[in-house]
Amino acid sequence: MNGKPIRVLIVDDEKLARKRLTRFLRAQTDVEIVGICANGPDAIVAIERTTPDVVFLDVQMPNLDGFELLSQLPAERIPRVVFVTAYDEYAVRAFEVGALDYLLKPFDQARFEQAFHRVRNELGRNHHDLTQRLLAYLEGASPAPAEPQPPPAPPTLDRLMIKNGGRVFFVRAADIRWVEAADNYVHIHVGKDSHLFRQTLNAIEQGLDPRKFMRIHRSTLVNLDCVREIQEGVGREHFVVLEDGTRLRLSDRYRRRLEERSLPPC
Repeated sequence: MNGKPIRVLIVDDEKLARKRLTRFLRAQTDVEIVGICANGPDAIVAIERTTPDVVFLDVQMPNLDGFELLSQLPAERIPRVVFVTAYDEYAVRAFEVGALDYLLKPFDQARFEQAFHRVRNELGRNHHDLTQRLLAYLEGASPAPAEPQPPPAPPTLDRLMIKNGGRVFFVRAADIRWVEAADNYVHIHVGKDSHLFRQTLNAIEQGLDPRKFMRIHRSTLVNLDCVREIQEGVGREHFVVLEDGTRLRLSDRYRRRLEERSLPPC
C-alpha cells in the first residue's frame, strides 16, 4: 500500500455489528474508515463515491443482500470483500466469488485480526483475478480460481487458557470431551471436570479442529473421538452417548451429518 492507509467501508444492517467492526478497525493504525452503511443501496453509492480498498459486507440485508449488491456494481468498481454473516451456509458461496475471508457472527477480535492480516497480504496482489471470479460466478459460469487452492482455513487451537477463581487452567483441545453453550459462556467438559469459559459456542467451534469436533445440537459441540454410539429416544429423539456414558441430545439438523462421519473409538 506504499504507506497509504487501507480504505475500508463497513456495510451491515445490524447496529451492534457495525459498532464492533468500527471498534476493531479503529484499533488498526493503517486503516481509514471511509464510510459506514446500514443497507445495500447506500453502500452502492458509498462505493462509487469513496472507492474503498476493502468492504466488510454483510450477506443478509433486507431488499438487497451482499451478493446482489456486488452484482450491481460496474466491474471496475468491485472492491475486495470480507463477508460478514451469522449464517455459515454462505461460506462456500463467499469464497467462490473471491472473498478474502468470511467472518461468522459473533466473531471476536482474534478472528477479526486473522481476517485483516489476510486483507493486508492480498492488497499487494493483482485484483483482476478476483474480479473475474466474481463476474463469472454472478453470470452463472464456473469461476476459474485465481489460485489452485482455496483460502487457508483458520488455524485450530491446541489448548485453551481458562481463568477460574484466581487460578489459570491450560486445557488441551484434544482432552475436551464436549462443550455446552450457556449464554455468552460455555461449559467445557474435560474428564470429570467442567470449566466455565467466557466465549460463545460459535467462536469455540471456529477454533477447534473440525475433523475432531462437531456440532450435534445448537448448544452442544462434541469430540468425535469420545462418541461411543447414537441411541434412539422417544419419538424422533436421538442421543449421542460418550464412552463414559454421558448422554447428549442430538438434533435432527445434525444427526445425518454425524451418521455420515466415521466415529473412531475413544
